Amino acid sequence: MRSELAVVGLWRDYSVRIYSLPNLEFITTLHFGENVPPRSVLLCRFEGIAYLLCGLGDGHLFNFILNMSTGELSDRKKISLGTKAITLRTFRSKNTTHVFAASDRPTVIYSSNRKLLYSNVNLKEVNHMCPFNSLSFPDSLAIAKEDLLTIGSIDDIQKLHIRAVPLGEHARRICHQEQSRTFAICSVKYSQTNIEETETHFVRLLDDQTFEVLSSYQLDTYENGCSILSCSFTDDNNSYYCVGTAYVLPEENEPNKGRILVFSVEDAKLQLVTEKETKGSVYNLNAFNGKLLAGINQKIQLYKWVLRDDGSRELQSECGHHGHILALYVQSRGDFIVVGDLMKSISLLIYKHEEGAIEERARDYNANWMTAVEILDDDIYLGAENNFNLFTVRKNSDAATDEERGKLEVVGEYHLGEFVNLFRHGSLVMRLPDSESSQIPTVIFGTVNGVIGVIASLPQEQYQFLEKLQINLVKVIKGVGGLSHEQWRSFSNERKTVDAKNFLDGDLIESFLDLSRNRMEEIATAMAVPVEELCKRVEEMTRLH
Repeated sequence: MRSELAVVGLWRDYSVRIYSLPNLEFITTLHFGENVPPRSVLLCRFEGIAYLLCGLGDGHLFNFILNMSTGELSDRKKISLGTKAITLRTFRSKNTTHVFAASDRPTVIYSSNRKLLYSNVNLKEVNHMCPFNSLSFPDSLAIAKEDLLTIGSIDDIQKLHIRAVPLGEHARRICHQEQSRTFAICSVKYSQTNIEETETHFVRLLDDQTFEVLSSYQLDTYENGCSILSCSFTDDNNSYYCVGTAYVLPEENEPNKGRILVFSVEDAKLQLVTEKETKGSVYNLNAFNGKLLAGINQKIQLYKWVLRDDGSRELQSECGHHGHILALYVQSRGDFIVVGDLMKSISLLIYKHEEGAIEERARDYNANWMTAVEILDDDIYLGAENNFNLFTVRKNSDAATDEERGKLEVVGEYHLGEFVNLFRHGSLVMRLPDSESSQIPTVIFGTVNGVIGVIASLPQEQYQFLEKLQINLVKVIKGVGGLSHEQWRSFSNERKTVDAKNFLDGDLIESFLDLSRNRMEEIATAMAVPVEELCKRVEEMTRLH
């Protein structure tokens, strides 16, 4: 195929120029407004659309839609892929063209629904890449680093990459520590003898790149690892792993004894710094203003990190708060503490520095059996309960009376259909700075069935628009077996069934993109919005996961 345009990157004035071929007639100059030279330029087509990609020396990538007839550029976008120079190269995978951006954070650029998307590659600093195809290595890539040449292939780009690491035992808790570049896990190993099955509990240290077990600490007989945390303390620059345990004795209904173990990582080995005995199971641990916050049976306990006369360190109890059935889940933000109780829903506590005390500020008086909690922002808290429902509560800071301020108001309810056992702030995808979705906070959840999902906190205008779309989609898309969508998503437990509120079904909304053109136009007409606008808004949401 004959080329019609040539693109040249210039170092002298940090610009890119476009010329027509074959006579090299000048068309236009492109300035980036930054004093960084273009290090790599590339003309390519994705899904029939021509693009100009420009990689700069500081790790920024510019992309433009290019009119091949006139050489005009439009739809300028900028994204940071790393901090070092980018080298761009095309390759084909599964009969589709992709672009490999080699830098200190190598990335594959691809197109989906006529939108450019970016997928991180699980490699460190790549200098160059070229396609490599032979009998032994079909449809492969040759990737050059400073001291290494690797031949490999790219997995399905649009899928979440999952790597299984065999441990040979049951992992109960996991935690990452940036400083030591390690993971710590609480695990249990089952052994079968002729008489009975025995279990041994460990704290194991793993390298965060190779997942090799670097060190192990065996817990006492009957002692289970219940929680794990990486944190640092006031007046101490070191990072520590804190492990909460419980002694699960056969004759006890509820553990009456446990420990908090504090480990440092020295020469890739776990070193026990100190231990603190507790009067119950340490269900959870939280870093709290340079201190350690623990949920121990029915009590919330705060510990401070104290320097002894002999130079060693220890945990010293500062204050606590009673009044829970079992304080299973705890999250903190600033001086506020949110507790998810076994059966008393969510309560909000506050730590008072002057008095050195923890007091209850408000609670949800509904009897929800909690399975996970998370703080969405200063006033909104998210909970999951054992009937597979999600709900949100709000702090009534502006209420007129103390009684109203003492109640957490339920503002959102939704039936998820999954037993959630963990919430975590974060994202599974690379956020694009120029994208609207990059400003939307997300929480990841995990369930007992192995599902990983995302909950996004939408701005009011966007929520109302997508809610209107959902209402129209329900009229067009019928549920499996004729089941009602409204009925399925209704919050339902032993005491009540109410319609979902202030939650949207992201899977249903994204199914709009799979509809036929006629169905899309039907919904667009009902909403008085062009089909292209609807597609754009829904595609923007798909970038959240």
